[in-house]
Amino acid sequence: QVQLVESGGGLVQAGGSLRLSCAASGRTFGGYTMGWFRQAPGKEREFVAAITWTVGNTAYADSVKGRFTISRDKTKNMVYLQMNSLKPEDTAVYYCATRSGFLRNDPWEYDSWGQGTQVTVSS
Repeated sequence: QVQLVESGGGLVQAGGSLRLSCAASGRTFGGYTMGWFRQAPGKEREFVAAITWTVGNTAYADSVKGRFTISRDKTKNMVYLQMNSLKPEDTAVYYCATRSGFLRNDPWEYDSWGQGTQVTVSS
């Protein structure tokens, strides 16, 4: 059974940085895609970034391109989201998720989810 555990959230001022981590376990992830999503209060869950486990192909939401970087460490079964130049509109609960197959940005195409970590950006 796949288990995803996020960490690294917190409170940061606008312009600051945070690095989120996702510890993945329960299977080998070759052929899988790992994604980060976020959900703000009263809003739908939205795609942030994704990376293919084997090759490392990436995709980003337009709203975070140039500010966020997704990466993975296959030796540690970890996925990271480096977030720079944070804005108040980045405030949300951030979730790690995984799916079998290539990059997708629709949360309904991901079948395993972590519990989420809160990111709050103050102005």
